[in-house]
Amino acid sequence: MRKSKRSEVDPFIVMDVMEAARLAEEAGRHIIHMEVGQPATPAPAVARDAVARAMEAEALGYTVALGLPALRRGIAALYDRWYGVDLDPARVVVTSGSSAAFLLSFTTLFDSGDRVGLADPGYPSYRQILKALGMEPVGFPASPENRYQPVPGDIPDDIAGLMVASPANPSGTMLDRAALGALVETCDARGISLISDEIYHGLHYETRAVSALELTDEVHVINSFSKYFSMTGWRVGWMVVPEDHLRTVERIAQNMFICPPHVSQVAALAALDAVDELEANREVYVRNRALMLEGLPRAGFDRIAPPDGAFYVYADVSEHTDDSGAFAREILDTAGVAVTPGMDFDPVRGGQTLRFSYARSTADIEEGLARLADFMARR
Repeated sequence: MRKSKRSEVDPFIVMDVMEAARLAEEAGRHIIHMEVGQPATPAPAVARDAVARAMEAEALGYTVALGLPALRRGIAALYDRWYGVDLDPARVVVTSGSSAAFLLSFTTLFDSGDRVGLADPGYPSYRQILKALGMEPVGFPASPENRYQPVPGDIPDDIAGLMVASPANPSGTMLDRAALGALVETCDARGISLISDEIYHGLHYETRAVSALELTDEVHVINSFSKYFSMTGWRVGWMVVPEDHLRTVERIAQNMFICPPHVSQVAALAALDAVDELEANREVYVRNRALMLEGLPRAGFDRIAPPDGAFYVYADVSEHTDDSGAFAREILDTAGVAVTPGMDFDPVRGGQTLRFSYARSTADIEEGLARLADFMARR
C-alpha cells in the first residue's frame, strides 16, 4: 500500500532518547532525566480531587467542540490576572493539548504549499506538523547574539506565516515587549499571519513573559496546561483566535477532534485555582535553574544563553563535538544522564548543541550535574 509524501516527517529525537533511557532503566540502570520537557510533579491536588468527584457524579461524555464554557471563562480570567487583558471567553478554544491547537491554527491560516517561517533553534514539531499538512516550513537561523530569538531582519521573504515562542524551547529565552512588538509590527506590515506559542508562560524567573494579546488581537495564541500547570499527560491546551476566525476553527475542530477530553477539562478548570501549589513548583525550577547555571559551566558546558523561563538550558558544545547525537548517546551510556541532541531543534547547527532540561526534582538535578562533571573530567 502506498504512503503519502507528506507523511515522511522526521522523528522527534527527544522521544527516541526517552526510549533509550527507558531501555537502560529496564536493564537495571539508574538514569537521570535531563532530556524531557516534562514536570516531575503531578497535576495539582485540587485538579485530581475535582476529577474524582466528577467521575462519581457525571458521565463525562462529549463536550461542545470549543470546550466547556466554564473552562473558557476561566482561561479568559487568567489573561486578566496575568496580563491585565480583557479577553472575551468566546475567543478561547480548548484543545487536545497544544499539538491539536497547532493543527487547528495551521489548517485555519494556511493553504497547502504556503511557506511558514520558523526561527531555528525551535520546537521540532512545528516543522513536522507543517510538512504533514502539505505546507513548507522555512527555517531561518536566530543568532546567539539575539539569544536565539528572531528579530525583524531575520524574517524571510515570501512567507505566509511566522511562528514565535517566548519562553522558547529549547533556549528558555524570552522576547520582551519591544522585541515582540517589533515582530508584530513587521508581520502586520507584510501581511504575515503571526502565531505565538506561549505554553511556558507562568514559568519565568525574573520578569514575566509578555503575551502577544497585550499587543494585538490579530494573532493566534497557543497555550497549554502541560507545563506551568503540570498536566502533560492530560492533553489539554487552548488557543485564542480573532473573533472572525472562531467559526472556522470550530468547524475544523468538530471534524478533527469532536471535542477535547472531558475529564481533562474538568481537571484543567480546577487547576486554574491551584496558585499556591503551582508557584511552589516554580520555586523548585528557580532553584534548579541556579544549580544549572552554576554546575553546567563547571562541568565544561559554558557556552549558554541563560534562560528567562521554561526549564531548559541550550548549550553550544562545538568545542566538544560536531555530532550531538553521538555525544548524547555517550553521555547516556557512560554517565547515565539523558540529554537531548540539538538536531531536534536546528537541522543546520544542531549537531553542535545539546539541550538540558531541569524539570525534575532538585535532588535529580544535583545528581545529574555531578555525573556530568565526572563524565567530562574523564573524557
